[in-house]
Amino acid sequence: MKLGGSYVVPAAPERAYQLLQDPVVLAKCMPGTDRLDKVAEDEYEMKMKMMIASMGGMFAGKIRIADQKPPESFRLIVDGSGKIGFIKGEGLLNLVAQGEQTEVKYEGEVQVGGTIAGVGQRLLDTTSKMIIKKFFEKFAEIAATPA
Repeated sequence: MKLGGSYVVPAAPERAYQLLQDPVVLAKCMPGTDRLDKVAEDEYEMKMKMMIASMGGMFAGKIRIADQKPPESFRLIVDGSGKIGFIKGEGLLNLVAQGEQTEVKYEGEVQVGGTIAGVGQRLLDTTSKMIIKKFFEKFAEIAATPA
């Protein structure tokens, strides 16, 4: 499944980039996140609860940040699994200044397998868009607060 879009956040690119690298901020923004711990340079372990349709469960996995070009872009690599399946994904985030704000453009691809894949492409697509929207709404709220 391919994902792509953009959101404008109320922060300069340098601050937006810094916040997007902060595990505390990311844990607050990602819906269902139970834990996000740094385990190595640019690598984090996560635990999160996922609900899609009537299925749900805990996922454990890793998030890695690669190809960093501060404050312009970086790549996120996600790998997680749980009782209801697995998720693997990779996405590129580009940060573009828009006056005092930053447009965060993202594009990537996600693979889903196991029981969770049985809910259908349309429902997975809708759910992923909702999760991304909630992430950026919370991120914009945090970015709007003074440093």
